[in-house]
Amino acid sequence: MTQTPTAVPIYQTATFASGDAEELAAVLTGEQPGYAYSRIDNPTVTALGDAIAELHDAEAGIALATGMAAIHAAFLSLLRAGDRVLIGHVGYGTTRTQAISAFGRLGVDIAYVDTTDVGAVEAALRARPTRILHVETIANPTCVLADLPALAAVAHEHGALLTVDNTFASPALCRPLEHGADLVMESATKYLSGHSDVMAGAVVGPRDRIAAVRSALIDTGATLGPFAAFLVLRGIPTLAVRMERQARTALALATFLERQDGVNGVIHPGLPSHPQADVAARILDGGGAMLSVDLAGGREAGRVFFDTLRIPERTASLGSVHTMVVHPPSSSHRALDASQLAAAGITEGLLRISVGLEDEADLLADVDGALRAARAATAAPSPA
Repeated sequence: MTQTPTAVPIYQTATFASGDAEELAAVLTGEQPGYAYSRIDNPTVTALGDAIAELHDAEAGIALATGMAAIHAAFLSLLRAGDRVLIGHVGYGTTRTQAISAFGRLGVDIAYVDTTDVGAVEAALRARPTRILHVETIANPTCVLADLPALAAVAHEHGALLTVDNTFASPALCRPLEHGADLVMESATKYLSGHSDVMAGAVVGPRDRIAAVRSALIDTGATLGPFAAFLVLRGIPTLAVRMERQARTALALATFLERQDGVNGVIHPGLPSHPQADVAARILDGGGAMLSVDLAGGREAGRVFFDTLRIPERTASLGSVHTMVVHPPSSSHRALDASQLAAAGITEGLLRISVGLEDEADLLADVDGALRAARAATAAPSPA
């Protein structure tokens, strides 16, 4: 009788020995399954890529060092000089920066479009041949949604591929391949891992496209280490229960904030007031744990709100068991000037909240206190 481990083993090794020169050559060239060097393949890392592919019901998946490495490898596998990429106006600032600095300077045309307007997307695709239309299922940091079936249809009609960053949703809420996406990226640092203790990324999709991503990964060396892969694998089994609890608290917090003075607006996919509530109902399995709130007092209100909070950790990132609040104009989107922020729908008072597993009543009380402080700090002085 053979006993098997109940957790994927950590193959903490750089190299794997072969029986002879012929076997080593066959493994290195891909003619024979196996492992030779962990920059190319490692059993723990392969298991993670396979697990994330299974979550997305994808043919194949590959794990990489970070979410940005996943986007880079996916783009590198598809693009060459002269190609065009259309990116949503709203989205992660570092994705925009990478597109311009890593691909734009090598002859790839980078353009932007309002992906909430399918007509505008179609007009942009009709104007010039496009290789990639890149969107985020739930946009960072504004929480607007991408109508994936509609965008996939219009992209394919005009010969473009649809790539989707699914980080804010995770496969617990959305599996974009089911809605027509060609490649899906995840920052596994976030919900898939869920504990803010590891950096990782993943790309999933058809087997042939993932093979091309794998080649880009090998060439650029964006390899994930086996222990990091193990940590993400450890987090995945609790993804559904974590997301269920976090989403419930996030909806309660969004509903509370929507009723408060000093709040211009709240965007959470689970709110009936979300501008794309119909899209949420069609593509998401729940509202998720991310929300954005626009404070009426602008940048100063955002600063006071952030500094007054006691429960959330003062840090960047999202998708953890801990609630995290960030001010995008001074963090994730700091590279954008005022006009670019406005074009991306980011106001001076916008705060992004990633809800964790804290007690709901405690979190709401903490947010209430911070909001009161922000209102007091930005209230107009009384007339003499």
